Amino acid sequence: MKIVKLLFFQCFFTIFCNAQEISITGTISSEAEPVPFASIYLKNTQIGTSSDENGFYELSGLRTGKQTLLVSVIGYIPFSRTINLNDGETKFVDIELIPSTEALDEMVVTGTLKAVSRSESPVPVEVYSPTFLKKNPTASIFEALQNVNGVRPQINCNVCNTGDIHINGLEGPYTLVLIDGMPIVSGLGTVYGLTGIPNSLIEQIEIVKGPASSLYGSEAVGGLINIITKSTLEAPDFFADAFATGWGEYNLDVGAKIDVGKNTDVLLGINYFNFDELIDNNGDNFTDLTLQDRISIFQKWNFQHQENRIFSIAGRFFYEDRWGGELQWTPEFRGGDEIYGESIYTRRWEMLGKYQLPMKEKVMLSFSYNDHSQNSVYGHVTYLADQRIGFSQLTWDKKMGSHDLLFGSAVRYNYYDDNTPATAVADEVLIPSIFIQDEIALAKKHSLLLGLRYDYDKRHGNIFTPRTAYRWKITDNDILRFNAGTGFRVVNLFTEEHAALTGARDVIVTEDLNPERSFNLNLNYLKKIYADNGTFISLDASAFYTNFSNAILPDYETDANQILYDNLDGKSVSQGLSANIDVVFPNGFKFLIGATLQDVAQTEDGIKRRQILTESYTGTWNVDYTFRNLKLSIDYTGNLYGPMRLPVLGETDPRSDFSPTWSIQNVQFTYKGLDNFEFYGGIKNLLDWTPNRGNPFIIARANDPFDKEVSFDGSGNAVATPNNPNALTFDPSYVYGPNQGIRGFFGVRYRI
Repeated sequence: MKIVKLLFFQCFFTIFCNAQEISITGTISSEAEPVPFASIYLKNTQIGTSSDENGFYELSGLRTGKQTLLVSVIGYIPFSRTINLNDGETKFVDIELIPSTEALDEMVVTGTLKAVSRSESPVPVEVYSPTFLKKNPTASIFEALQNVNGVRPQINCNVCNTGDIHINGLEGPYTLVLIDGMPIVSGLGTVYGLTGIPNSLIEQIEIVKGPASSLYGSEAVGGLINIITKSTLEAPDFFADAFATGWGEYNLDVGAKIDVGKNTDVLLGINYFNFDELIDNNGDNFTDLTLQDRISIFQKWNFQHQENRIFSIAGRFFYEDRWGGELQWTPEFRGGDEIYGESIYTRRWEMLGKYQLPMKEKVMLSFSYNDHSQNSVYGHVTYLADQRIGFSQLTWDKKMGSHDLLFGSAVRYNYYDDNTPATAVADEVLIPSIFIQDEIALAKKHSLLLGLRYDYDKRHGNIFTPRTAYRWKITDNDILRFNAGTGFRVVNLFTEEHAALTGARDVIVTEDLNPERSFNLNLNYLKKIYADNGTFISLDASAFYTNFSNAILPDYETDANQILYDNLDGKSVSQGLSANIDVVFPNGFKFLIGATLQDVAQTEDGIKRRQILTESYTGTWNVDYTFRNLKLSIDYTGNLYGPMRLPVLGETDPRSDFSPTWSIQNVQFTYKGLDNFEFYGGIKNLLDWTPNRGNPFIIARANDPFDKEVSFDGSGNAVATPNNPNALTFDPSYVYGPNQGIRGFFGVRYRI
C-alpha cells in the first residue's frame, strides 16, 4: 500500500511540476515612451501577442530551453533576443526599441499605387522616416535629402540658390516629386516646391529610382520622391520644432491636430523660415547665401466615412521672398542695370484629396490642383510666369485568383505662360491617359508585375510606357527583384533651367524639341540578418542602367556666350552600382552607410563625354550612439562626392574644369531627459568646406555683372582686354555645392 501511495505522489508531483506555467512578460518602450501594438512572438512557433496601449505584453504556455524572442512594429528596428527558459519561471524582459532611420518594412504605396509592405513590393522602394530627418535637421526637404545614398540636392544658381534633386546622377527635371501620391511639385514648383513643407507633418519619404511613367506619366522618367504626410490618427496633438544657426537662419515648425465635430479632424502645420544676413566670406561682393523670408501653411482634413472608406482633403499655401546678389542691392534696384540682384517673389497654393467611392469594389478617386505665380528678376531680365496644373485619377483595385489587378484612368491639365519670347502664346494642354497593372502570384515565393500606360498629348501624339517587375522571395530575409521599364518627359526649358535666365549667355533652342524617352533596368537584392545577441543587419544593393533617347541637355561648351538646347543625336546613359548597409547593435550603437558608383555620359557622333555636374561616386553615412542612462544621443552624418565636370567658359577660363572630391559632415547632440521635450544642437559642415577652395573665383566677372566693360568681336565673342584678360562674361552657373561654411545650431522640440 505504501508503494502505491508513493507512486501516486510521484505522478502527482510530476504533473504539478509540468503544469507550472513558463512565461515571459515586460514592457515595450522607446525613448522612455511606451510602444503600443507591437508584435511579440517566439521564433519558429505559433506563440505570439501584441503590446497593449501602455506597452505591456505577456507570453505564456512556453516550453523549457532556448527560445528566440522577436519584436516588430512599424517605425522601429526589429528586435531579437535569445532567452533560456526554465520550469516554472516567469522571465521579466523589458525591451527598448530603436526608431528606424531607414524604415525597413513599412507599408509603401509608391511602387504600385497600392499599400503593401516594403518586403512584398515587387518594385524596390527606399523609405525614410521622420527619425532620419531629425539626424541632420534642416529647414527644407531639399536639404534633408543630402544624406540619402544616390540622391543629391544640386544648387543650380550661385546667386538665387535655387536647385533640384538628382537621382543616380540624372538631372532634377527627371525626378517627379509627389505629395501624398499626387504630382503637386513639377515645372516651376520643382525649383521651389521642396521648401516650406513642415517636417513635423511628414510620415515618411518614399524614393523609387528608375522610370515610373507607366503609373505616373511625364516627369517620372528617372525616379520619383513621394512625400507622405501624417494621417490625423498618427499625428501628435501638438508639435513645435524651432532651431537657429550661427549664420542667422531661423526655422519654426508648428503642428496641431484639431477635432471638428464627431467625424472630422484637421491636421494643421505651419513652417516659417527667415534669413536676412549679408554674408560674403569668399569676398566677391555677392551674397554667399540667398536671403529668404517664407511661410507655408498646410491643412489636412480627414472625414470618418461609412465603412471606414477613405476621404481626405489637404491644402497648402506658400509664399516666399528671396534675393541674392551684390551686397549693396536694395529693392529699388530691382530690374535695373546698376546693381545686380536676383529677386524672386513666389506665391503658390495647392489642393489634393482622396475619396473612396461608396461601392463594394475598391475604387479610389484622387485629385490635385496647384497654382504657381512667380515674379522674378535676374539682373535687368524680368521673368513673370504663371503655371496651373490639375490632375485627377480614378483607380480600381481588384483581386482575381492569383492576379492582383489595378485599372486606372487619369487626366492632367497643364497651363503655363511667361513673358519670354519662347512663350508667345500660353501653353495649355489636356493629357488623358489610361493604365493597367497586373501583379501575378506565380508561386509562393515568386511574383511577376506587368504594366502598361497610354497617354495622348496633342503636341506629340500617342505615348506608350510599359514596365515589368519580378520578385523572388528566396527566404523571409532574402529578396531579389528585377525591374525593367520605360519613361517619357515633355520639356519646358524656362520652368526647369534657371541657367537660361541668369548670367549673360544667350539661350538658343536649335530645333523643335521632342519628348525624351528612357529605358531602365534595375536589379535589387535585399538581405536581413538577425543575430542571436540582438544585432540587426540589413543590406540593400542595386545595379542600374538607364538609356535615354532624345535627351535634352544644355551645351555650355560649343559657344561660351550661349547655352544650346537640342535633342541629343545619340544616347545618354546612366549606369552604376549602389548599396546601403544598416547595422543596429543592442548596446545603442547603429550606423547606416551608403555608396554609389556611377557612370553618366552622352555619346554623340561617336564621342563619349561625362555629363556636366554629375559625380562619379558618392557616399553617405549616419552613425548614431545613444547613452540610455543619460538620455543623450550623438549623430554623426555626412556625405562624400567624387569629382564632377563643371560648366566653364571656354579654355581661357582659369576656374577648374572638374570639382575636387568634397564632403559635408555634421555632428549633433540630442537630449531627451525632460517629458515631451527634446533639445538638440551641434555643428554643420565640420570641415568648413566651400566650393571656392582652389579656385580664383566662383562667379565669373562678379565685378561687372552687366558686362559693361566686356569687349566683343564681330561674332559676339568676348575678347581679351587688360581688365578682362581671360575674355570672360558674367556667369553665376559655375556651382556644385553650398557656399555655407562651418556653423553651429541649436533647437528645441516639444510634443504632446
